[in-house]
Amino acid sequence: MQIIPVLDLLGGVVVRGLAGQRDSYQPINSQLVNSAEPLAVAQAFQHKLGLQRFYVADLDAIEHDQPSFDVLGTLAEEGRELLVDAGLRDLDRGSLLIDHGATGVIAGLETLSGPELLEKLVAALGADRLLFSLDLMRGRPLVDTTAWKTDDPLALAQRAISMGIAQVIILDLAGVGTNQGPPTLPLCHELRQRFPDLQLITGGGLRDQADIDAAEQAGVDAVLVASALHNGRIVPRLPDQPRNSHETP
Repeated sequence: MQIIPVLDLLGGVVVRGLAGQRDSYQPINSQLVNSAEPLAVAQAFQHKLGLQRFYVADLDAIEHDQPSFDVLGTLAEEGRELLVDAGLRDLDRGSLLIDHGATGVIAGLETLSGPELLEKLVAALGADRLLFSLDLMRGRPLVDTTAWKTDDPLALAQRAISMGIAQVIILDLAGVGTNQGPPTLPLCHELRQRFPDLQLITGGGLRDQADIDAAEQAGVDAVLVASALHNGRIVPRLPDQPRNSHETP
């Protein structure tokens, strides 16, 4: 199971996501680093926890269509891999994100205009670099039903996969930062049963190792984690470190 640390960027700093209520997000308070500056936080994850692959949510881009390209370029240094959601609304932004260091571009349901754009993005960027994020709020997709003709999560995921998507993120914003466990696992399990080769990532509310184990049992390949890394409840194991009974969960 891969742990992918989350960097939620807003106003030039890393903020703590909480239940998708973005107007109330505040700079992080972390045991790992005494700073909310994006590079300092990324370096703490990388050098203290050995994490190299990051999920970056550029909230200024998602909310206000003002992407932080300079910050992304800095974060891409030192070999970091960046999966970036920057409010993808057209083909040009996808290419610009790659030019500024993104190794994976996230097409979030929340900002996609519809399936036609997703199909064009798959053709332009390729399935190896494009990820589809099934953005939910309390289990309901954040979707324009006029464009997609459905608000059924499973149907939306299946349609994206039929267009060539090979990597899917299932993210319920209502669970983010709530310390209540991931609400997405039943849907993840259903997708894994139907699409054995799908690369499946989920996040929102992961608290400890037990939640990671549950995600793995549901067929998830990687989990997005923020609060539980900052507060020390989840401590990633390096590849050569066995799990033992004295390990912090």
